[in-house]
Amino acid sequence: MKKENLKKFLSYYRPYKKIFAADMFFACLGAAVTLIIPLIIRYITSDVIYREMEESLHTILILTGIMAALIILEFYCNYFIAYYGHIMGAKMEYNMRNEIFAHYQRLSFSFFDNQKVGQLMSRVTNDLFDISELFHHGPEDIVISIIKLAGSFTILLTINWRLALVAFAVVPLMLAYAFYFNVRMKRAFVKNRARIADINAQIEDNLSGIRVVKSFANEEMEMDKFRVGNNRFVESKRESYRYMGLYHSGLGAFTTFISVIVIATGAVFITRSIISVTDLITFLLYINNFTEPIKKLISFTEQFQNGASGYTRFLEILEIHPDIEDKPDAKELLKAKGDISFENVFFHYEDHSETVLSNLNLHVNAGEYIALVGTSGVGKSTLCSLIPRFYDVSSGRILLDGTDIRDYTLKSLRNNIGIVQQDVYLFTGSVMDNIRYGRPGATDAEIVAAAQNANAHEFIMNLPEGYDTNIGQRGVKLSGGQKQRLSIARVFLKNPPVLIFDEATSALDNESEKVVQESLEKLARNRTTFVIAHRLSTIRNAEKILVLSENGIAESGTHEELLSRNGIYADLYQLQFRTR
Repeated sequence: MKKENLKKFLSYYRPYKKIFAADMFFACLGAAVTLIIPLIIRYITSDVIYREMEESLHTILILTGIMAALIILEFYCNYFIAYYGHIMGAKMEYNMRNEIFAHYQRLSFSFFDNQKVGQLMSRVTNDLFDISELFHHGPEDIVISIIKLAGSFTILLTINWRLALVAFAVVPLMLAYAFYFNVRMKRAFVKNRARIADINAQIEDNLSGIRVVKSFANEEMEMDKFRVGNNRFVESKRESYRYMGLYHSGLGAFTTFISVIVIATGAVFITRSIISVTDLITFLLYINNFTEPIKKLISFTEQFQNGASGYTRFLEILEIHPDIEDKPDAKELLKAKGDISFENVFFHYEDHSETVLSNLNLHVNAGEYIALVGTSGVGKSTLCSLIPRFYDVSSGRILLDGTDIRDYTLKSLRNNIGIVQQDVYLFTGSVMDNIRYGRPGATDAEIVAAAQNANAHEFIMNLPEGYDTNIGQRGVKLSGGQKQRLSIARVFLKNPPVLIFDEATSALDNESEKVVQESLEKLARNRTTFVIAHRLSTIRNAEKILVLSENGIAESGTHEELLSRNGIYADLYQLQFRTR
């Protein structure tokens, strides 16, 4: 792990220094207890049992009481590090989850355009769980293992240094074996992380589009696609399990071999009066204390691989810097008038060299109602996405009330812009919750007023629980027109001076379109409004209609003016009229 990454890793312990210190204290105390008990047993078997019966019995009872007290102490130490240590790890995981989620919120559209939601979710859930386990168990396991390993080896040396060296001679071979497979396990675990993230992305994609799947009766095709991803994950698991199996079975064999070689060598030493039977029994008791920390270190290395690979993926996201950020001296936009100018604006997406907007110049007066029309792909939605800085211009600038929008803070800029899209996104929860999203501090009365303005109050009151009705994920229990009116109510509540309607009625039937159109026109009064129109009949009353082509603004004027020119707009209008 790089120095700066390690430094950041350790920084997560800072808020929990006291509980971490207590956890380490009880870990050390518990390890010490396990070293003391075999010494008491050795004292009993080598000394106490050879005394007078009454004295021997009295001493054994006292020492048994001491050992019972030590067992209770060990119980509490293990309880503390298991409970409070895990709580510490969970709180650190909580902080990291907040950090990565907050980072997601700061990243711009260009990042999410190239990501799968399931993979991003995996970094917030699976990866962080393994990191929190490493946070808790990592330092604790290392400390306990070092104390037990060093303590037991020191005691073994005092009992019989020859036998201790025989036992220790196997350890370097174990470490070499562990290191060899440790590297291969890490590679396999990293691959597993990527594969499970792919599966999460596939599941998220399938469940989000489950209605499309069922409408085409393509369940079996989706199952086939899932099996492919699932098989790839199993294959990567197979590789990691092979290394894991060799790792654990090999080290398990080494620890058993230590016990066998100690017994065999100890038996030879007894026959030559080099060691007593009592010392050999004590030696065997300590062999467990000698091999157990090695096993714990084995578990730690596996845990470390899981945690380290998860932490690497966690840092990968944090190291992605938002391409749209506030300037250091950005100012707050309190209440915009709505005067907007595009000056020599060029734009192309990051991963495409093709220019979407080229040398665009446009001025929209405060309160003006502008409609944008044109064939798909000419940049209508892109033009509107530049105003709230969902993307930044490649060159040129956009002015709001005479100031470059990049000089305002993002939050204050977007607070002055309301957007109603074709694809309405409603959150799981009640009608009230979804409208209040437009202004979280709004009162219930303000929410009802916003719904009335959006022509939504009547249908809301007909719902089973009115404003408290749960609308399901993405508003699945509502019709398209109802969802659209809730999104309009949300913008009414926000009350912004600038509005963007992105083909807000194109997916609705004629009846719903009429109701929604009335709501939109009411909302647009006295506000600077951009309407991306699919149905040209909905923009007849626009003060200015801009016809976009691949070369920029091809035509500009009112509905009647453009029809009289018999140009692109007239052709589009006649085509729709004939189609209808």
